[in-house]
Amino acid sequence: MPVMTREDVEAFLEREFPQIHHGGRTYTVESVGPMEATMRCAYHERHVRPGGSISGPTMMALADLALYVAILAQIGPVGLAVTTNLSFNFLRKPGQRDLVASCRLLKLGKRLAVGEVTIYSEGEDEPVCHATGTYSIPPR
Repeated sequence: MPVMTREDVEAFLEREFPQIHHGGRTYTVESVGPMEATMRCAYHERHVRPGGSISGPTMMALADLALYVAILAQIGPVGLAVTTNLSFNFLRKPGQRDLVASCRLLKLGKRLAVGEVTIYSEGEDEPVCHATGTYSIPPR
């Protein structure tokens, strides 16, 4: 079971990473559960790239944050857990609406966590992006 609730993780992000809300609140923790988390990125025109698609960097940030949130929910407020690898497959053009990221941890060890994130445009069944990532967890 997670050691941090959705509210705990949100409070941690507010306290330790207020810069993620620069320019307005974009990211929201929807839920955390055993070895999983769901995040939302609110649609804003600043995320749209030429051609009308949500930008790759927007999806990358959402995936990285979803993985971080899933890990924190399991291990507690370890601010120095850091990304060591992220790999992305952009599958289709996302619509101009909120993005929802579903993260599932595949491995959670003492030093490394590995997970996958699937991102959907709100209201769509087909994913727009799939990411895998590894985080380094500092020694306690």
